[in-house]
Amino acid sequence: MMMSRVPIGGKDATVPQKILPYGRQAIDEADIAAVVEVLRSDCLTSGPKVDEFERCFAVRVGARHAVAVNSGTSALHLALRATGVGTGNRVITSPNTFLASANCAAFVGAIPDFTDIDPVSYNLDPAALKQGWRPDTKAVVAVDYAGQPCDMPAIARTARERGAILIEDACHGVGGGFANEGRIWKLGGHPWADITVFSFHPVKTMTTGEGGMLVTDNDAWAEQARRLRSHGVVRKGFAGLGADEVPAFAERGPWYYEMQDLGYNYRITDIQCALGLSQLARLDTFIRRRREIVARYNEAFAEIAPITIPGLRNPASRDHISWHLYAVQIDFEAIGKTRTQVMVDLRERGIGTQVHYIPVHFQPYYRNKYGYTPGKCPVAEAYYQRCLSLPLYPSMTNADVEQVIEAVRLALTAS
Repeated sequence: MMMSRVPIGGKDATVPQKILPYGRQAIDEADIAAVVEVLRSDCLTSGPKVDEFERCFAVRVGARHAVAVNSGTSALHLALRATGVGTGNRVITSPNTFLASANCAAFVGAIPDFTDIDPVSYNLDPAALKQGWRPDTKAVVAVDYAGQPCDMPAIARTARERGAILIEDACHGVGGGFANEGRIWKLGGHPWADITVFSFHPVKTMTTGEGGMLVTDNDAWAEQARRLRSHGVVRKGFAGLGADEVPAFAERGPWYYEMQDLGYNYRITDIQCALGLSQLARLDTFIRRRREIVARYNEAFAEIAPITIPGLRNPASRDHISWHLYAVQIDFEAIGKTRTQVMVDLRERGIGTQVHYIPVHFQPYYRNKYGYTPGKCPVAEAYYQRCLSLPLYPSMTNADVEQVIEAVRLALTAS
């Protein structure tokens, strides 16, 4: 491997030109051909590939409706809009997540709030959710961190007993599922979530470049989400102004449309959906390889004392998790190194890493606007101090995986 001098941490260091990132897309010639076919067609957006992708995805997860949008963030926003969550409501989510899981509540004028995670799966803790419940809570956004599903039945009991909407943020969990009541339930196709949302960002299990999906069995919410993703416009089933109110509306020809709500431009393109369809056909292959890598990592890192490998809340679900991240905990104090030092050391050995996540309630916006302070979610805060995500993506070779393992061993033992 060729080496070059590049600045890291304010100083020059010898770094391999090839860095294994913590995550990346897996694109093959079939994906490229699918996109080229659309580029040569007459319809680049809002066309037949969008409808086809939605139908295929709905069948895959076992949902009645799938609504494709331009990002997982958009899907979260539309989930709250479609279910009527807004000003005067509180939305509880996990602090151990990307910003969008909480920001979607702020988008609709609700109060984003947080309860703590469990120390095994790092997902929303049902006991903490129950304890931290407030009377104005209207919705819960349960995040499947790293691809491991939350305890959705327990979370649903708390939410439904109190009349709240339950949205599952499965952006990390495309293609995954969990065991319960003697069977396997697919994310997006089980009875405990009212709406489930997915992300197709390049580092996720499958990709459309950028993109997301909202799935639900509720007809009205699906219709509302479709309308809101395209400016609130409808072209049939008009329920707005009549000819007696505005004479110009008397003739409703093929050009006619109505804006019935204030919506957004959250549309996804046929180009992206063609890629999504091609990737969906290989999703099982992607997931299988991710599980193989996780198994090898677990085997190797279980022997290294400063590392805590990811725990399983529900061991019966082991073979049904679509791992998005491989996030370990490292006792940095015990090895006498900071996390930054370890990350720099790993990068010098050709290994890219990331931290998932800074607790959302630590962010300046949330501290300043809502008054959240350290100590609100102590388990998540302690986890943040020790977590580090290592490379995990299906195109990693066995040699790549062994390179990561050896680099981690050296980085945690070398003085």
